[in-house]
Amino acid sequence: MSPIKKHAKVEEPKNSWITYRPEIKVLDCTIRDGGLINDHQFGDEFVRAVYDTCAAAGVDYMEMGYKASKRVFSRADHGPWKFCDEDDLRRMVGDQPHPDLKLCVMADAERTDYHEDILPKEQSVLNCIRVATYIHQIPTAVDMIQDAHDKGYETTCNIMAVSAVREHELREALAALTKSPVEVIYVVDSYGSLYSEQVRDLVHLYRRAIEGTGKELGIHTHNNQQLAFANTIEAVILGVNRLDATINGFGRGAGNCPMELLLGFLRNPKFDQRPVIECIVKNFLPLAKKLDWGYSIPYMISGQLNRHPREAMELRESHRKDDYLAFYDRMME
Repeated sequence: MSPIKKHAKVEEPKNSWITYRPEIKVLDCTIRDGGLINDHQFGDEFVRAVYDTCAAAGVDYMEMGYKASKRVFSRADHGPWKFCDEDDLRRMVGDQPHPDLKLCVMADAERTDYHEDILPKEQSVLNCIRVATYIHQIPTAVDMIQDAHDKGYETTCNIMAVSAVREHELREALAALTKSPVEVIYVVDSYGSLYSEQVRDLVHLYRRAIEGTGKELGIHTHNNQQLAFANTIEAVILGVNRLDATINGFGRGAGNCPMELLLGFLRNPKFDQRPVIECIVKNFLPLAKKLDWGYSIPYMISGQLNRHPREAMELRESHRKDDYLAFYDRMME
């Protein structure tokens, strides 16, 4: 991404580290982001354990998975949380979900049959639709946001791979989104390549774009350089109020900001670390023997090069998964 031009200084929120901002909302994306490791082939018991943990820990939102098109993705190759059909959702949470835990799904631009598969809000246990889009898909994303808004949902938007987007294109995308009914726009570090200074510049850029609209900002980070938590904290300091995290940092590749770290940092007494740690012991330590995620040298290399982690994932899944030097040399060619 080209360097962001400097503008007039944006006044930072005045917060003490010993207090908390009640406006902050935490979203758990464990099943959605983590499902990219195993094609969302989670058993009901695991999904329900994450749901119960989020409720017990005081988490505000849980992302149940994707609303993916069955014309693009096969049910034979993917588990139910790739599609989040209403029957599957209700099997997990019942007809009356926990009153303090809102449910959401992610809908990828150009990979979701949103007109048909996203039901009107009154027919669903979902509360929020999170639209994910690359920069060239913004017109579709805006239509998806309008559709979900008209159906009665809260709406958010993740602009993916912003570290590889030209600034003028990002400004145009933000201008289009601010004219839509979207309520939250997320700064997304898709490649785990951003440093705190870059997060700061992006937050300032996004904040100027939404000024006077009543919209909020969110942060979604990846841990390729072990900066997911630090970059999330940086966003909090800058006044970002919507924070994504996953239990035990569970997520594709290097994973995400760990929920247990984030809840320990936030001072709001509504949040409780203990259920998260208990869930890690019961569910994620056994899972770590079967699935590979978290920081490693290949993910570090892809993050520092600002590249998608697909090549690092391929290495980690191969019989040469520890051949870091050959991977480094190939990536640097």
